[in-house]
Amino acid sequence: MRKTYYVLLLLFSLLSLGGCNNDDDDNIPEIDKLPPATQTGAGTFGCLVNGEAFVETGTYFNCYYQNVDGEYYFALGAENDSHNIIRQIILGSNAAEIDSNHSYELGCFEIPHSHYGEVSFTNLMGDYFTCETDYGYLEITKLDFTNHIVSGTFEFDIEHPSTGEIIKIREGRFDTLFTQ
Repeated sequence: MRKTYYVLLLLFSLLSLGGCNNDDDDNIPEIDKLPPATQTGAGTFGCLVNGEAFVETGTYFNCYYQNVDGEYYFALGAENDSHNIIRQIILGSNAAEIDSNHSYELGCFEIPHSHYGEVSFTNLMGDYFTCETDYGYLEITKLDFTNHIVSGTFEFDIEHPSTGEIIKIREGRFDTLFTQ
């Protein structure tokens, strides 16, 4: 009888431990959920959207820097299917070069020789650009043509098309490989 009691106690203890809901992620500050700011081609992208972590989930991650008819085009796109405000963020240039250790003001996609930010909001159709706001930058911290690595930081504001709220994208960082 005593042996059965200890076996049941052990079994109950193991089942209790397996049923625990460990919500340690809820206690981590949002900034600490972002990938580190590296320059190794690690394939990372993250930022804070109104203080909430947005990290590329691997569903869509693409980067290119190409010369087309003598003009340079850069685009970096990241997606997070579970974020509650923004589904996709794109940083790019329209007939404008990028270079290491340079910061670029973000403007409108439609204007040649400009750099821009673009988002797709969760549960809304369409893409929205930094044209409507006054704040935004893209800083390229590394552009390595030999190893095809581009790294940088960014921040910008974007107006939510339904509410008019200014969405603040801060502490942005990326480190990835690009195609030419």
